[in-house]
Amino acid sequence: MSIIILILCIAFLIIQIAWFKINAFVAFIITALFAGFFLGIPLNSLSQTVQKGLGEMLGSITLIIVFGTCIGKLTVSSGAANVVAKTVMGWTGEKYVRLGLMITGFIVGIPLFYSVGFVLLVPLIFSVAHQFKLSKVYLGIPMLASLSVAHGFLPPHPSPMALSSILNADIGLVLIYGILIAVPTIFIAGLLFSNLLKNIKTESDNGILNVEEVANTGKVPAFSNSLFSALFPVFGLTVTSMFTLISTNETLKNICKTVGDPSIIMLISLTICTYTLGLRMNRSLQSVMDDYTSAIKDVALIILIIGGAGSLKEVMMVSGVNETIVTALTQINIHPYLLAWMMAAIIRICVGSATAAGLMTASVLLPLLQTNNLDPNLLVLSVGAGSLMCSHVNDPGFWMFKEYFNISMKDTFKSWTVMESLVSVLGIIFVFILNSIIH
Repeated sequence: MSIIILILCIAFLIIQIAWFKINAFVAFIITALFAGFFLGIPLNSLSQTVQKGLGEMLGSITLIIVFGTCIGKLTVSSGAANVVAKTVMGWTGEKYVRLGLMITGFIVGIPLFYSVGFVLLVPLIFSVAHQFKLSKVYLGIPMLASLSVAHGFLPPHPSPMALSSILNADIGLVLIYGILIAVPTIFIAGLLFSNLLKNIKTESDNGILNVEEVANTGKVPAFSNSLFSALFPVFGLTVTSMFTLISTNETLKNICKTVGDPSIIMLISLTICTYTLGLRMNRSLQSVMDDYTSAIKDVALIILIIGGAGSLKEVMMVSGVNETIVTALTQINIHPYLLAWMMAAIIRICVGSATAAGLMTASVLLPLLQTNNLDPNLLVLSVGAGSLMCSHVNDPGFWMFKEYFNISMKDTFKSWTVMESLVSVLGIIFVFILNSIIH
């Protein structure tokens, strides 16, 4: 009975978001309260359970997401992202222009939220398309595949960060494994798949045809400075995770664990970026802080949605429905990674939001970690891959692609939706390949 109640509550959550267009945070809280009531949590403790789940979830990831958002904002406003894009394009030249766009999308996509990276890089795609007289879709898919993969697989993006917290994964290892899976995925779903899209034409050329120049009153940072500053969180998490794995010196391992804590790494990175991309570029501290204020406002709703998912997770744990789910799931003859991928894919198709799909799936699957010898880092990536499946009309990214590239609905499905589905399917395939290598 409790599983039926949970299924109805998840369906209720999907209906609220997809049909009635209720704010996702409000929908999560309403669903958590209804689920708690029907699952038998006492009324005098229901509110406290919801608040506890929200607080514990936000306590573990808020600093990371906020600091990461601020770094991304400064990377854009300082011109660093633009410098990286133009430099990589200069290296690859016309012959390998799509490879250059793909690499640019991956580098820029790591520190930036998907929507920010999309808006920043689309004008670059249009400029290159105009210069070389090539199809915008043909050039754009490799870069946008890179952005999508970074959004679904790699910390410090909200979904991988939240999934790592829920499933008790090691964020450094999620990042390392995620990069190993991301590279072949974007090569196939981006670079190779785009070869089939050469004949897709825009309906008109009213789009943006010039590379957007970032307004910056100070100096523009050099490429080395831009790359170092934007990717320092990646370097920091990777190095400290590797030292923790290979070092036998307990003191060094403890130092690495402390410094390598994601919130500490992100704070160090933010401090470095404030100087390298801000003060060093002749910007005032006040203008940099204004950027941070704007960034925090932009990410506030995402943080609240993640907190709402934490409330639903807590209700499930307190009510004991998670144990019932484990008993039922262990009867299904399907690998847990594939089950995680399928659940996330189904919810993604229904809701449209990759982040919401990942969080809802992780909340349900958490008990599996206690009953199976699973690698939580690969489980995070399995859910992340499923959450990217089949972007269609209920996904804002679908409409951003269609309207910016000014193409028909049919061509949007043929290019964007197929690319996202390929990313999802290839992601879970490479999870299994990686699992066979490391275990």
